[in-house]
Amino acid sequence: MVAVRVRRCGGRAVLLEVDDAAGVAAVVAAVRDAALPEVRELVPAARTVLVEVAPGAATERVVQVARAADAAAGEAGTGTVHTLPVTYDGEDLALVAATAGLSVDEVVALHSGAEYRVDFCGFAPGFGYLSGLPEPLRQPRLESSRTAVPAGSVGIADVYSCVYPRRSPGGWRLIGRTDTVLFDPAADPPALFTPGDRVRFEPR
Repeated sequence: MVAVRVRRCGGRAVLLEVDDAAGVAAVVAAVRDAALPEVRELVPAARTVLVEVAPGAATERVVQVARAADAAAGEAGTGTVHTLPVTYDGEDLALVAATAGLSVDEVVALHSGAEYRVDFCGFAPGFGYLSGLPEPLRQPRLESSRTAVPAGSVGIADVYSCVYPRRSPGGWRLIGRTDTVLFDPAADPPALFTPGDRVRFEPR
């Protein structure tokens, strides 16, 4: 089971705090699988899951389901796998290699050889935090953020990799770029990534 701490958020929501991303994935999987009719929205983050229920509904069943979550239940993810073609020519690729004590080719091989999970989405519409970054590539964000990062930029920071869905400021270390569209407001659904999805990067 997953250790869950409960914080009330008004009369229609609870914030479920857990210890790590695996706990988040397990709670999300448990609540989704339970298909509780009162659940209106499920918002995972790095160490929390916000659950909103319908007006007049209680949150007790949500808490019971979350506390009974199987710690390994989130590992399977949603079953959806996205393969993104990437050109590894990012502005920080040489910096990442030097910091890791690796060659550029070794960085590319490590990054593209891993499979990532979308732990949660945030920062910008369609922006997924992708866990699974190999240990040798785990590096801090840049000391100073860029004012504009091009859409499709592939980056790394701390324990995550990411793809910028649109042009925006950002401080992740950029190692490549993809033409895959991550967010299209006219699409259904508009965001490519859903928490629990798997992502693979394919060098081109």
